[in-house]
Amino acid sequence: MSQSSISSLPISENQSRFCQLAEDVLVYAKQLGASDAAVEIAENQGLSVAVRHQEVETVEQTRDRSLSVTVFAGNKRGSASTSDFSPKAIEDTVAAAWHIARYTAEDPMAGLPDPEDLALDYPDLSLFTPWQIDAGLAARLAVRAERAALQASPLITNSEGASVDTNVGHFVMANSHGFLGGYPYSRYSISATPIAENDQGMQRDYWYTVARKPRLLDTPESVGRIAAARTVARLGAKRLKTGKYPVLFDASLAAGLLGSFVRAASGGALYRKTSFLLDQLGKAVFAPHIQIVERPHVVAGLGSAPFDSEGVKTTDRVIVDQGELHGYFLSSYTARKLGMKTTGNAGGAHNLRLLSSYTQAQDDLAAMLKKMGTGLYVTELIGQGVNYVTGDYSRGAFGYWVENGEIQHAVEEITIAGNLAQMYQQVVAVGADELIRGGKQTGSILIGQMAVAGN
Repeated sequence: MSQSSISSLPISENQSRFCQLAEDVLVYAKQLGASDAAVEIAENQGLSVAVRHQEVETVEQTRDRSLSVTVFAGNKRGSASTSDFSPKAIEDTVAAAWHIARYTAEDPMAGLPDPEDLALDYPDLSLFTPWQIDAGLAARLAVRAERAALQASPLITNSEGASVDTNVGHFVMANSHGFLGGYPYSRYSISATPIAENDQGMQRDYWYTVARKPRLLDTPESVGRIAAARTVARLGAKRLKTGKYPVLFDASLAAGLLGSFVRAASGGALYRKTSFLLDQLGKAVFAPHIQIVERPHVVAGLGSAPFDSEGVKTTDRVIVDQGELHGYFLSSYTARKLGMKTTGNAGGAHNLRLLSSYTQAQDDLAAMLKKMGTGLYVTELIGQGVNYVTGDYSRGAFGYWVENGEIQHAVEEITIAGNLAQMYQQVVAVGADELIRGGKQTGSILIGQMAVAGN
């Protein structure tokens, strides 16, 4: 087994090579007759080490690379990709994309982004930090996380393990409108999943930390202790009487409500008319105290990007202000379908943050439970159960029954249901207990009322 460092990928050397390859691809596509072309060349390396009961269980090392090219014959488009970077393989890949483009149907909205939208100059956001970590060090860190979980409580009797995952890579993008750009990136995480047991049964839960810079990760011991505390708290879970109650979404889950909003406000769903947010621009879609901002240029941010997956420049935006929807998430193609301009969101949103003008610095989780008074505090969601056409929302859930602002007992085998359009309007409060999950930042979110199916 190789013990090479995860940072050993020769990024600076390969970036220069990839830039030249990208330019060669564009030249060859033009020689074949393409009116325009775009290419992306990427390489990444990963290490995943899992331990269980203080022993290494799995070690996985990955290294992948790809070259993807899209060529245009007017408004006809063809794409192909390869992992073989030999000159013959690359030429064959470009030729295959050109062959597809020549015989595919015309799409009047197809084409590269407009030149004025491209990020011809962009900031360095410090999205890559090397870490001299090998399988041995990763295993030791994972063991520390699992040990901390096992030692946190005598009720922690078993473990599904702990893991350390690392991924570094880089890419170059170019197109025939003059864009050429790319950058290296890194992402590191530590997680733990303990099991608790008492005379009422067994429960499991987990916790993790993730960052682009190793120094920004929580300690393995912190991850283990939080995972253990969450697991022990689940013991003694009961069913809940069916009814309608206030529901507080834990900050770790509240990002999912923000993610559902992004999906409903994305161009693909809008031009296909499969979104409950269709024709809602300029209208109130959240409670009037809610603001959602997009900040793509946060240094070392998990959702940061100086340009989107088409090379379009990204900018700070206010998506929702005082509850009103001010912007969608559009690529060049979906913007054209809607008769609008791209928002630099090909590939998704960038560092979204949900805020409330009501939130105070002291509004931690305990304060949010007090605000709810009596209701359901949800810490885990099960299944998908979201209809983006209607906004109907139904998910299996695990959480805690709260009375007078105090947790009474864990609750399991329940389903929570509502409609996203109504839920967004019924956001009563947002906590100061913010977490970043998947490039989305929010505190816990209190919804005024939802249907809860239990006994």
